[in-house]
Amino acid sequence: MGTKSALETQLAVVAGFEDPQADLEQYPTPPELAAHVVHVADLNGDVEDRLVVDLGTGTGMLALGAALRGPARVVGIDVDRTALSTAVRNRRRVGTRAQIDWIHADATRAPLCPDGPTTVLMNPPFGAQRGNEHADRAFLETAASISTVSYSVHNAGSREFVESFAADRGGDVTHAFRATLALERQFDFHEADAEEIDAEVYRIEWSGDDGGGDATTDENGATTDENGATADEDGATTD
Repeated sequence: MGTKSALETQLAVVAGFEDPQADLEQYPTPPELAAHVVHVADLNGDVEDRLVVDLGTGTGMLALGAALRGPARVVGIDVDRTALSTAVRNRRRVGTRAQIDWIHADATRAPLCPDGPTTVLMNPPFGAQRGNEHADRAFLETAASISTVSYSVHNAGSREFVESFAADRGGDVTHAFRATLALERQFDFHEADAEEIDAEVYRIEWSGDDGGGDATTDENGATTDENGATADEDGATTD
């Protein structure tokens, strides 16, 4: 297993959003945070030889971090096709040889068919935008339905909500740690050039049937999204 600092260095080349959308709360996951989350997951045996799913993958930061730690397979799901195209290019920058499928779909309605142990990694929207409150709840719902364990980034002060949500669905928060999101100014409503956001990361073990396995596939074995788009040889979805 490599070091966390080495993983952070490898992820430093990952490009962010070309045209971020405020309504989707598209902020890049900093490489230091991604490296921390993936390294902790790996230490807990939740990455190597497992299916790892990045819900709301954006440009692929968490998915690519997992891909560098020996998973059986990685799936990145996002509703933004442009971001997924950037993720494909980021895969080439990072240079991983792990199997990765990028799926264009709503991450809260992940088109996956669980049949084995699965780990979800995600930095979901915090629900900071008006009309998008509690956006992370839908991501947790999906994690509970497809995974055996999940790691998720939330706004500071979310512990009571996350623990209550997990308990209601037979889950158990086993680890929690503080994190900082260092964000550069990217929207007009941002007043400062840079800002540090306090966050929290939770590891949740979900009860019930094992999640994971293969993504939805067509008769030829190609990964497809909910609209019938098919992954190309680099894993990017195409119409």
